[in-house]
Amino acid sequence: MASNLDLTAAHKQFIDFLGSRKRARATIVAYGKDIDQLVSFLSDLGKKEMNQVTKDELVAFLTKLTKDGYTPKSISRKINSIKTFYRFLKSNSGVTTDPSADISHPKYEVKPPRILSKVEYRALRDACRDDQRISAIVELFLQTGLRIGELAALTLEDVKNDSLHIAPQESHEERTVPLNKAAKLSIDHYLSVRPKTQNKTLFVTKTGRPLLIRNIRTAIDRYFKLAGIENAKVNDLRHTFIAHHLMSGTPLTIISKLVGHKRLSTTEKYLDFVKGKVEKSVKLEEL
Repeated sequence: MASNLDLTAAHKQFIDFLGSRKRARATIVAYGKDIDQLVSFLSDLGKKEMNQVTKDELVAFLTKLTKDGYTPKSISRKINSIKTFYRFLKSNSGVTTDPSADISHPKYEVKPPRILSKVEYRALRDACRDDQRISAIVELFLQTGLRIGELAALTLEDVKNDSLHIAPQESHEERTVPLNKAAKLSIDHYLSVRPKTQNKTLFVTKTGRPLLIRNIRTAIDRYFKLAGIENAKVNDLRHTFIAHHLMSGTPLTIISKLVGHKRLSTTEKYLDFVKGKVEKSVKLEEL
């Protein structure tokens, strides 16, 4: 990669690099949009090569985002994209210096995770009971704490008799997650009506194509509404799994391993959200 790399070429090579590292499609798209936005801004300033870009111009880009109404959280994510972009360029001689190195993230309040109550997750189960595919998806989220990307990537071969094999994704390591009675039963019911297809993806559409992450989000959002559950998202089912197990006394180390947290401190953060809340005799099957 030459040191006088132009903006468009740098953007393309960065996206190609992310693809070669087998980053999730959603991640590549998000990074791509962020850097495309930056490149467009720099081009309007008359910049043609990456080595011409200064810290002041990156700050000007972020300032414009603020004026355009982007939240501190969104801007922080874009800063992550820019820093990752420049680390790639620096390591491949695309730039000689990294103008993003000293840029700080804006401070913003992190909202506590939304944890569904027993009444809410039972209402969600009831709402999707007649939809065996979504019912199985909801049950897996509640019983295993899977990430949505991990669930969407499951194949038929990943389903064992009493466990799920979770393939490695991006920075998340491979792991095995136990399946309790409720989870196994929901999968069995779904497999009995799953469309016959050569596709090995576990969850598929009516035409036999893989059910995409956005399809899963849309479907579960619809059932949240039907169940009368407000301000909840798909990832809150993972939060619910973690929180209820903490409340029932499951050791932090076990929960951390089950949900694939890299650091125990990530799991420990949930302790603040369940403090003083004890759910007696909550077992995996009862979630």
